Amino acid sequence: MIRQNILITGASSGLGKGMAREFAKQGRNLALCARRMENLEEIKQELEQLNPNITVLIKSLDVNDHDSVFEVFKAFKSEFGSLDRIIINAGMGKGASIGTGYFHANKQTAETNFIAAIAQAEAAMEIFRDQNAGHLVTISSISAVRGFRRAMTVYAATKAAITSLSEGIRVDVMNTPIKVTCVHPGFIRTEINEKVKTVPFIVDLETGCKAMVSAINKEKARSFVPTWPWAFLHWVLRIIPSSMLRKMS
Repeated sequence: MIRQNILITGASSGLGKGMAREFAKQGRNLALCARRMENLEEIKQELEQLNPNITVLIKSLDVNDHDSVFEVFKAFKSEFGSLDRIIINAGMGKGASIGTGYFHANKQTAETNFIAAIAQAEAAMEIFRDQNAGHLVTISSISAVRGFRRAMTVYAATKAAITSLSEGIRVDVMNTPIKVTCVHPGFIRTEINEKVKTVPFIVDLETGCKAMVSAINKEKARSFVPTWPWAFLHWVLRIIPSSMLRKMS
């Protein structure tokens, strides 16, 4: 099935922007939203030059403004007539070890990555239930499979919550025309980690986003990307001793 009209949150940079490029190459219409409108304007121009046959709509959205999430999603749906796929991608990675004085940063990550994701899922599923069709995609992380230390502690916890939320929604709409996919990216080079020098198995943004879009188009319940090595390594991460996990993070 071709999901022609695709909404992506957090589309002004990183994985959202990279996925938008890949879907544009495939001729999909795009509804892009993020906080930075000037970045969205640039992306819209880039994508329309990349593929003049597609329609690109953009809107400013802070996903922590929950009422605006519902308003923006409904507006995109009204303009396109229908939304075939909604990708909950907006997120952040601020944080520090618990108890070291950075509660505000940890709280901000928790609220953006999970509470705001619930608002996006609610808005998306209202549309899909009304249409009796659609594909909900959530972007989790390889870090969802275990707890990690320092700056990763709250981030990993939010991604585990996203994975669980996605499964719950999937079970709820099982055997209906509504599909739910949870994608777990490995390490992909973006603005968030560009200053981190030693990252195992990291790939560039284009390679990572191609793998993500390929997995999304298959509409499987869950995927780990790029397939090599993460389809194998996520099982290893689940069973290694905590002492080894400490050395990795």
